[in-house]
Amino acid sequence: MSSIDEIKTRLKKNWYEFVNANNKRFTNKVIDGSSPPSLFVGEYGYPHVRVGPMVPPYHGDTSILDNPELWLGKSLEEIVNYRINLLKGTMIHNVSKISDRYIESLQDMALSKRAVDSTMTFEKIPSQYLNEMVLSKSDLEEIPTVFSAPVSDFKIYPSTSDEKIEKKYYDGDLLASDAVVELYDNNVDITRIAKVLSIGMLGRKKNRKLVPTKWSITAADDIVSMNLLKKIKDNSVLDCYLVFDFNHLGNYYSIIFIPDDVWNFEMIESWIDTNGRVHIGSDYESGKNIDHYPSIAGAYFAARLAATEYLFKKRKKSSVLILREIHPEYFMSLGVWQIREAIRESLKWKGKKFETFDSALKYGVSKTSLSANEWIKNSSIMRNKKQKRISDYLN
Repeated sequence: MSSIDEIKTRLKKNWYEFVNANNKRFTNKVIDGSSPPSLFVGEYGYPHVRVGPMVPPYHGDTSILDNPELWLGKSLEEIVNYRINLLKGTMIHNVSKISDRYIESLQDMALSKRAVDSTMTFEKIPSQYLNEMVLSKSDLEEIPTVFSAPVSDFKIYPSTSDEKIEKKYYDGDLLASDAVVELYDNNVDITRIAKVLSIGMLGRKKNRKLVPTKWSITAADDIVSMNLLKKIKDNSVLDCYLVFDFNHLGNYYSIIFIPDDVWNFEMIESWIDTNGRVHIGSDYESGKNIDHYPSIAGAYFAARLAATEYLFKKRKKSSVLILREIHPEYFMSLGVWQIREAIRESLKWKGKKFETFDSALKYGVSKTSLSANEWIKNSSIMRNKKQKRISDYLN
């Protein structure tokens, strides 16, 4: 297995090779290529944010470059190499002004079923913006890109639209939350739903605006999972404790389903740094949606979506406890998609059944390097279970 330093060295080498291979193109203000399709809305400076397309400097089927649903099983190195290929063009824009040609071109691109041929015109020659790539956890939500520069124009060429998305786009009376749920129910990937929500294509016409990419991903996960919770509340209670485990990209997961008539959900994350120090964060909800923005941010909603999907499919209800342990080899955050897809993949397999919470917890914890006591002292669900046992004994 390659060391972290070896992977970083190879990634930088790949970046320099990419720059050198496209050196002539980077000396021209105009660059054309096939966008996956991919776009970005920033949050810095809100409500005046950077928004724009992400386009590789070549044509063809580039869908893999921005399709997280296809990345499970890929290495961190492979995923970052996909992102190296995308050039991000940006223009500062008021989030409420979505009727000009630039935003409409981005919306047309987001409607496309496949990669879209497009042309970006940069304010300056792109080679002036090429910097050494940075490989760090600078942002816990975004999938990294390397090149970013201001554009003065963006054009796309005609492409076949996705009729499911197009229908919601032209429905100016439908609430954004209802549009998100209906697209999900029509088997549109959550990543695509988040994109069209981000670029101001959903909701009542008068209320539409740009939504920063991070916020739109969280919103889509939150809206869909809350809708699924409404659907499963009358299901029968799970008849045993179930534990699933999975690991990829230096992330280790234990997912524990707890028979319960009342919905409780908790996710605990532990980060192990390169010095072996452990940092823990957790968030919890009981009976209703969480009443604050989670300390573990969008990871919470991505995990909750995967868990509620499982219960909906099985026609059951329960509480859910998720343990996530992050090892140093996950040295660059790739976005919350990897949490959602890892848990989805784990839940495709047969979970281990247990008769008691203690035995289920013991097994779940055994898949991590932390002790049970470390997890327990950071868990509301575990403390509540312990208190309930004491109360039952006293009674």
